[in-house]
Amino acid sequence: MAKNIDKIATGLGAKLIVQVPDTGGGAFGAAQLAKVVELMQARLVPSQGLRPGRPTDPNWVQHPKVPMSNATKQRLARLAEQSSTAGRKVSPMQIAAQILEAALVGIPER
Repeated sequence: MAKNIDKIATGLGAKLIVQVPDTGGGAFGAAQLAKVVELMQARLVPSQGLRPGRPTDPNWVQHPKVPMSNATKQRLARLAEQSSTAGRKVSPMQIAAQILEAALVGIPER
């Protein structure tokens, strides 16, 4: 990425609206991340009952603890914040689960 993106944008007569999170894959990585967030938000449903909790995917029945670095935890937190809306908060672990599931789709089972 360019070191002075604002200067480049101004030179081209453009305006920087929003910074896309670094996904490590350029435009394709950003598109992939957007698809992951879109799929996850479509799958999350509020729980039932008098005090419904955070929306979740009803197919997620395992809740394992996954060790990770502080840097990964912080990055997931930023992605969760960017993926959340006023009506639907997304947790860092929901982002992690969706990224893991999306990554496994492309790996053959054998």
